[in-house]
Amino acid sequence: MTSSAQHLTVLLKEAVEALEIKSSGVYVDGTFGRGGHSRAVLERLGPNGRLLALDRDPQAVAAAKGINDQRLVMAHRSFAELTEAAREAGIDAVDGVLLDIGVSSPQIDEGERGFSFRFDAPLDMRMDTTQGETAASFLAVADIKQITEVIRDYGEERFAFQIAKKIVATRSERPITTTGQLAALVREAVRTREPGQDPATRTFQALRIHVNQELEQLALVLPQAVDLLAPGGRLAVISFHSLEDRIVKRFIREQASADNLPKNLPLRSVDLPQPRLRLVGKPVRASASEIEVNPRARSAVMRVAEKIGREPVPEVA
Repeated sequence: MTSSAQHLTVLLKEAVEALEIKSSGVYVDGTFGRGGHSRAVLERLGPNGRLLALDRDPQAVAAAKGINDQRLVMAHRSFAELTEAAREAGIDAVDGVLLDIGVSSPQIDEGERGFSFRFDAPLDMRMDTTQGETAASFLAVADIKQITEVIRDYGEERFAFQIAKKIVATRSERPITTTGQLAALVREAVRTREPGQDPATRTFQALRIHVNQELEQLALVLPQAVDLLAPGGRLAVISFHSLEDRIVKRFIREQASADNLPKNLPLRSVDLPQPRLRLVGKPVRASASEIEVNPRARSAVMRVAEKIGREPVPEVA
């Protein structure tokens, strides 16, 4: 996650250290953004190392053209298409995968993208502006139940029904096409305000997650990343929201756990599902000094896991 003004990358040092970069290793940056993590990885790679970077944002892909490095392969793809991107790049195994989940600071700070209520702009919210349904298109056709579920489930907004009802009533009089319109009607619908938070915050977050299918994309990429990792390879995932972190935490826990059947069952251990990952350390959060410089780092949490190598199965006489 990078600031468009200062290009501040969250947990930069911690993420790169977590990957334990090998000079001739092969790595994946699943969320290039403006290249903060990718540049740091390239600095540690030797001449034979490789880095595959992915991003579905055309502006991020354009930014990657500013890195003149033959070790870098940039793919205009969602990280949910990791397997396909690796195959196209001729990569069958990697030593590390880094995922920096959620919206990037340039996307928020560039008002025309429609991610922020700080600007009055077209209500877009798509990370990939070349395809898909905009937030305005969704709100123009969805019924109260659908809008309520999105705002409640992805925004954890307790006034989701009231907001949805207001949206449907408003659109019957005029189309809702700008961020300013949406923010204003949400503020009218929300009865109480949380200190220090705009009433529109949760609704904008929910619509962004829905439009970009962020949670579904995250659930898709995690097993692909584990499949692609070589034994000993590292998976590092930075999330900024409890919904994302919950998915990551649950996935790593499940992949790090062997089957919980009773030990006295007459089965050989090779018959049981074996753990594929081991947890590496505790969740990592931004330091106070980093948060002071970049307040958006406050909610960041990074979880790291390592792929477990398979021991040869002994032959049974």
